[in-house]
Amino acid sequence: MSEFEIRPVAASQAGAVLALYRAAAAGPGGLARRPDEMDLAYVEGFLAKARAGGVTLGAWRGQVLCGEIHASRIGPDQFAHVLSDLTIAVDPAWQGQGVGRALFKALFAAAAKLTPQVVRIELMAREGNADAIRLYQALGFVIDGRFEQRVRMPDGRMEADIALSLLLPADAGAA
Repeated sequence: MSEFEIRPVAASQAGAVLALYRAAAAGPGGLARRPDEMDLAYVEGFLAKARAGGVTLGAWRGQVLCGEIHASRIGPDQFAHVLSDLTIAVDPAWQGQGVGRALFKALFAAAAKLTPQVVRIELMAREGNADAIRLYQALGFVIDGRFEQRVRMPDGRMEADIALSLLLPADAGAA
């Protein structure tokens, strides 16, 4: 496995994140948005939301962004213990090299240190992205449900969106 460093993503790095997301969207597995559906404002928006009470981390090799993961809080105080809107993107050239797994582990560690304490992390994956679902389950996520015919694929087929969650230990952030 190649060496990479995981560190928070700064607002000034939005251009690198946009390039990464466009590459990931065009590659195997893809993302929920097509490359042409993403622009700098979209990336700046999710990065700002994640930095405001959530987490955004990048996996870097030198100046090359290999992958990015972010999750944010979803709103009212009754959900302050939840990180949601989780998205991970790994450059197709770096897939299969441990980048995704390392980003998730770093996300779990960062989430455990947030205040108020995070005890639940949520994500969605389309049913056809079986490799991603297997990774999520190997990391401890469980399937919470299915949203049938929620995702319209470019060829017109409909797929279910699979809701997954991971519960962190209630004292995971305690030192």
